[in-house]
Amino acid sequence: MVKHIILWQLKDELSEAEKVSVKAGIKSGLESLAGKIPGLLNIRVQNEGLASSNADVMLDSEFTDAAALKAYAVHPEHVAVADSAVLPFTKTRLCLDFDA
Repeated sequence: MVKHIILWQLKDELSEAEKVSVKAGIKSGLESLAGKIPGLLNIRVQNEGLASSNADVMLDSEFTDAAALKAYAVHPEHVAVADSAVLPFTKTRLCLDFDA
């Protein structure tokens, strides 16, 4: 199994109300991919961090293997969510992939 963890920071110019909406959109968009992408075992988005956090959103996902993760990256449904709900609103992205 492969774990795929992403941390995003939202763009500074977003208002607090916009950030709430964007975080909800990222969560619903990415979690809607469950059951739609071969090899994607689990997907969860955390968007309610403690005040001590320096990231706004975390993606925690699991794949059968590295090949499934690679296929997910270019899967049309994932790309559509990333292009509409994530990329326009984020300023930084950190990723850690590892065998679990």
